[in-house]
Amino acid sequence: MRLTQYSNFTLRTLQLVAVRAPEIVTVDDVARAHRISKAHLVKVAGELARRGYIETIRGRRGGMRLARPAEQITVGEIIRWTEAPLELVECFNPETNTCPLLGVCHLSRGLQRALRAFLSVLDDLTIADIAFNRTALLDRLVRADQPAPALLPAGAQ
Repeated sequence: MRLTQYSNFTLRTLQLVAVRAPEIVTVDDVARAHRISKAHLVKVAGELARRGYIETIRGRRGGMRLARPAEQITVGEIIRWTEAPLELVECFNPETNTCPLLGVCHLSRGLQRALRAFLSVLDDLTIADIAFNRTALLDRLVRADQPAPALLPAGAQ
């Protein structure tokens, strides 16, 4: 299982907004920090605002900030809407299922249990949890924002 870029970009946006709180964060800030296309992030920010996760501030000094405390936003709820529908296999969707093993397949039951366990762990993880080590995160993001240093020949200073 691999999360979509949309989920990743959404979580990275929320994480940076939480890390930089109470500052206002711009889409450009997120794009630079994570080397992500601004066009993708504009869509992410718009949907986060529409769903009530961030507030957007217009104007020259505008940007975004969390609309709810980071402790009240779980990674699980974000994944549920960014990855919806979470159908690991076709039989998870009764409307489109064509599998003749429905109801007797232990693989399906195991995958359903695994998905519930996966989401349960993410429901216990908040945006505050993924932003708690703010100093280390900001240090890494600042370094990522800088061009890579030129490699010096051995012995050069």
